[in-house]
Amino acid sequence: MALATFGAGCFWGVEYFFKQVDGVANCVCGYMGGNDQYSSYADVKAGITGHAEVVQVEYDPNKVSFNALLEIFWKNHNPTTLNQQGEDVGDQYRSSVFFHDALQQKQAQLAKQAVIDSKKWGNKPIVTEIVPIEQFHEAEAYHQDYLAKNNLPSCHISF
Repeated sequence: MALATFGAGCFWGVEYFFKQVDGVANCVCGYMGGNDQYSSYADVKAGITGHAEVVQVEYDPNKVSFNALLEIFWKNHNPTTLNQQGEDVGDQYRSSVFFHDALQQKQAQLAKQAVIDSKKWGNKPIVTEIVPIEQFHEAEAYHQDYLAKNNLPSCHISF
């Protein structure tokens, strides 16, 4: 099994679309990139901790590739809005790929360049950060499978 970590706005929607993928064994909502490893959701949501809401994806690379996960990532959020996805505004909602190794870093950079070259977003800059993983800490239990537990549809829009 391998890990991939993505930030693409509210982690509930990010978790939802990765859970649909054959080869994904588990998704965990959490926080990465902040000042400490003990911040609460209220602190992260307030934008005072430096964390991004992320989903850590555990996947079987024999069934789904990191590149395939990247395609899903790019398809399910707007990578041109700095620190914002829809109505969610703040650096905790930033577009991020937190790479776990040099190969993921290279693949993420190539995928980002392909998105730029595609001109799908016109001349808008792609603001997605591609950065090394930092301390991950799991979000509170009620955030895990939130949409399924509350019988809600995905809160993300596919692009």
